[in-house]
Amino acid sequence: MLVKGNNLPLNGIKKILLIQLGDIGDVVLTTPTIRALKENNPSGEIFVLLRSFAMELLEGCPWVDGVIALNKNNGKFREKMAYQKDFLSGLRRKRFELAIDLRAGTRGAFLSYISGARLRVGRYRGDGKLWRNRLFTHLIKPENELQQYSALHSLNILAPFKLKIKNTFPELNVTKQREIGAENILRKEQVPSDKPMIALHPFSRWRYKEWSIKNYIKLINYIGLKYRVSILITGSIDEKGRAAEIVKGSNIHVYNLAGKTSLGELVAILKKCSLLIGIDSASMHIAAAVGTPTVTIFGPSSPVNWAPRGRQHKIITKDFPCVPCRQKGCNNSEVSRCLDALSVEEIIPVVENKVLEITTSINL
Repeated sequence: MLVKGNNLPLNGIKKILLIQLGDIGDVVLTTPTIRALKENNPSGEIFVLLRSFAMELLEGCPWVDGVIALNKNNGKFREKMAYQKDFLSGLRRKRFELAIDLRAGTRGAFLSYISGARLRVGRYRGDGKLWRNRLFTHLIKPENELQQYSALHSLNILAPFKLKIKNTFPELNVTKQREIGAENILRKEQVPSDKPMIALHPFSRWRYKEWSIKNYIKLINYIGLKYRVSILITGSIDEKGRAAEIVKGSNIHVYNLAGKTSLGELVAILKKCSLLIGIDSASMHIAAAVGTPTVTIFGPSSPVNWAPRGRQHKIITKDFPCVPCRQKGCNNSEVSRCLDALSVEEIIPVVENKVLEITTSINL
């Protein structure tokens, strides 16, 4: 719902700044918004401002004319001030006509204002940050987002433009360079090229979303011994040690790619996989955005908001009346009983059906 400003024509706006300062998954889920802006204003230039760690996600994106990276500067005070000055002056020099902040934070609102854009669109906040609202010429107050797929949340902020939106599914492009990089990694790790690859992503920034390592080992041993597939563990450099625990406990050879890929290479590797098994994490969104089927284990977070759309994607939750609680574990304790109580036997039928689909289609 538009609560400040009038409807805006998008045609004729030559330079647009889209601000998305969220995490990796948030950037993936923003791609339908970028696509909608470009499809409805093909002659306009779209620049996306995001945190530097997510830059590789938008490589080769056909709807983006430029990416502006906000770095985390850990230098001395003078260095930080110099960086901020250069960054902000560079932002203003681009002379944006329209700035759209997709989140409800204060930094994006400030950057929207400081960009110098005459038109500034953002989310309404009614929680004491009313000064932030004054930085925008147009404010949107979406309704009932708890019952919406999260990719729609960014599209809600485009309400003043009355756009025709054809596709709400996230989509990532994989450049040739990233494909070659992924192939080199798989060759170096001696992953067979004649078997379907299943990626396993057990990790999240938030431990209350994670299923136990011992359960992943049981699942790997069941699937890996029964079906002719290669199983890859993906994760960050910080998760390499826990990935090694899974590899060590498995009765088959499992390939540990945790910490061995850049973000762009991970996107390319997930595209090459026939299936991703994991939890509510950025990798789930990435896999879906490159067309790879997923099986996702959900605990406290809501599949209504976060699960990928499409029949090729399956979700698994524990049948508890409190699921999803949308909290950080039970009573925000960082421990999720719904995940601790979820057994391998409950997971196997769903995973096995997907693996059968993969192996059957390849044999045909």
